[in-house]
Amino acid sequence: MIEVPEAFVRGTVDREGEPGAAWIDELPATVAQLMERWECVPDGDVTHGGVGVVVPVRRRSEGTAVLKVSFPHPGNIHEPDTFAAWDGRGAVLLHERHDDRFAMLLERVRMSTLAEVEDSDEVITVAGRINRRLAVPAPRGLPRLREQADIWADQLRREAAEFAGTMSRRVVDSAVSTMHELGHDQPDLLVHGDLHARNILRADREPWLAVDPKGYAGDPAYDGGTLLKSRALKLLEADDLPRAVHRVLDVFAEAAEIDRERVRRWAQFHAVRAAHWGRRHGFRVARGGSRLERLTAFMDHLAELLTEPL
Repeated sequence: MIEVPEAFVRGTVDREGEPGAAWIDELPATVAQLMERWECVPDGDVTHGGVGVVVPVRRRSEGTAVLKVSFPHPGNIHEPDTFAAWDGRGAVLLHERHDDRFAMLLERVRMSTLAEVEDSDEVITVAGRINRRLAVPAPRGLPRLREQADIWADQLRREAAEFAGTMSRRVVDSAVSTMHELGHDQPDLLVHGDLHARNILRADREPWLAVDPKGYAGDPAYDGGTLLKSRALKLLEADDLPRAVHRVLDVFAEAAEIDRERVRRWAQFHAVRAAHWGRRHGFRVARGGSRLERLTAFMDHLAELLTEPL
């Protein structure tokens, strides 16, 4: 049976409590049963993300793959549906699925991610091209982003009142307007939902392939916002922040072949939400202290910068 990485055990139990601990206890047996079901044998060290383990395997008849098993959560439900709709177009192939176990057998790619590339333009260009390829008609049953627009607008207003004085009303009102004007007017195209450089991996079938989608139907420009937000630590190092942000918007919109203004507005919305989120929960890279204060202040500044057309 597999050995579950200790860091994954701690993270799951801290986040999920007793249900997480019970799921972890059953995980080695679950993986063993799935490998038997899909006629696989282990073929490397177990790795993990935030909510699931990834086991490299060798299929007895069809080469290599990875077995991914995630903690049961509503946010993980549509991942296999998304992979099935893409059918290998810009993303890893789905070989098998077991929805009751939140498990998939997926195409194996390399461990190297787009985040390791130093050239910022290359990172943004690759992500934009992936975004374009992933924008296929969304299947029925996926959550529609437009159905979240009013919920997000109300949430923005509540959080602005809760964190009064941290961000100007003009900035929050701009994000709310985006929900009213763009949030309800979205195409039924497949959206990754968490597009960033760590979720794009080197591969053999194609140079780069996407992993770990949330699986939404909506505006591909939404993912331009998630990508720019994920570049916050890189943007912090910029000598000229407006110019650096301008460059990200230009390069992504051109590579993705989508409207730059929509990307800017979605990015501003994501920055406002991220600033609020950071004040309530912290960030993955900063849970408290001066670093968290610096990052939330930067998100405030980024949201302000993105409020006007660049």
